[in-house]
Amino acid sequence: MHDAVTPESINSPRRTTYVLDSNVLIHDPNSILNFEEHQVIIPITVLEELDKLKAGRQTIAADCRQAIRLIDGIVGSATPEEVEKGIPIIRGEKSDPVGTLSIQMNRAPANVTQLPTNLNDNRIINDICQLKLEHPDSDFVLVTKDINMRLKARGCGLMAEDYHSDRQIDDVSLLPKGFQELKGSLWDRITDVQTEQHNGRTLHTIPRMEVFGHPGINEFIIDEQDFVGRVLAITKESITLEHLDKGKLLGRQAWGLHPLDIHQALALNLLLDPDIQLVNLNGPAGSGKTILALAAAIEMTVAEQHFRRIIVTRSTKGLDEDIGYLPGTEAEKMEPWLGAITDNLEALHSDDESTRSSVDYILDRIPIHFKSLNYIRGRSFQHSLIIIDECQNLTPHQMKTIITRAGQGSKVICLGNLAQIDTPYLNPTSSGLTYLTQRFRDFEYGGMIQLEGVPRSALAAFAEANL
Repeated sequence: MHDAVTPESINSPRRTTYVLDSNVLIHDPNSILNFEEHQVIIPITVLEELDKLKAGRQTIAADCRQAIRLIDGIVGSATPEEVEKGIPIIRGEKSDPVGTLSIQMNRAPANVTQLPTNLNDNRIINDICQLKLEHPDSDFVLVTKDINMRLKARGCGLMAEDYHSDRQIDDVSLLPKGFQELKGSLWDRITDVQTEQHNGRTLHTIPRMEVFGHPGINEFIIDEQDFVGRVLAITKESITLEHLDKGKLLGRQAWGLHPLDIHQALALNLLLDPDIQLVNLNGPAGSGKTILALAAAIEMTVAEQHFRRIIVTRSTKGLDEDIGYLPGTEAEKMEPWLGAITDNLEALHSDDESTRSSVDYILDRIPIHFKSLNYIRGRSFQHSLIIIDECQNLTPHQMKTIITRAGQGSKVICLGNLAQIDTPYLNPTSSGLTYLTQRFRDFEYGGMIQLEGVPRSALAAFAEANL
């Protein structure tokens, strides 16, 4: 069971009533279950908002429907009196009910209204103010992802909080990078090492040291003497590293693309490994995420034939709202948002006699499919390589929904930049990309790399650092 909104609220001896905004239910359709013994209220205005969104073309429509089904499952055939009092929330067939759910009708009289009622947010705040007047000894907390709504609520004397239950970390600077860089030589720190050869690979088992902190599976250890090792196994006493040759890493290529630095080389090592099922690449604009993923995808699909097709998708607010109204086929509708992919295809073939002809040849002959997230949901993709761009704009629930689409023999590559979140209800700590990074750190078939630097150009590097 997740923690509720704040630890302070959970440990309070008083029973707290949490009023949920619609964006919380969209962010996590199961959020109702995460408030332990406390009371949860869903305003009727929130249900109306969910009703309007449930049939839309946006990816959030499915989240709205899931939240509505959960509410209906809890309410069931309860009487109006039971709904007003609060229906016990049962979280499993054998679990005892903990906490209650109520649906609140609009109830603030005109002489109590503090904010104009032309906005749904204001109506919700006014209703909470009325509840507070009717129950002065109770604690009411508005839970919303909308910062401005929280400010307005606090201005009206209400407690208001963000929804934190799926937050994995409070500071994104603490996120693992996928590698650790050691000063000096690794071997100067070690007194005991066991080395063996296994299927052509050199494996070192060394004592687990404080200098490593808490490394994850498939993270890399790099020192200043050009040692590179990939973590394969971890016990309480030891770490097993696969010894990788730095020169070979930097010299490896995918569809003619060579890594420009060691971090891109580590990313390519994960991307081209057929045993790795999930690769998470995070980094600033221009760090090479998309071109590395695309080159590796073409290499593994065409040259090595590990996969039958490449599926490329991305998440943006504009994509969700506009794709249904653009003319043409799905691929033509996706083109404005997937220009980054075709741009990188051109970059991979910039030295060809005719770049445009090479790109057209690839798009005609190589099984690359540009799909919207609406197409991804509800499908199961077998033996496919799935590239998901702009993952920082996904909620943790949306990330889970998409990752679980990967079927037998498939690989998922997630690309994102936590500094470029476009949705108003997400921030770096609540992004699905952050959630994915933390939750998959110990997945033996997954790996992540925080790409460093901006190889795109000196201009892009200066802009990234100074603007």
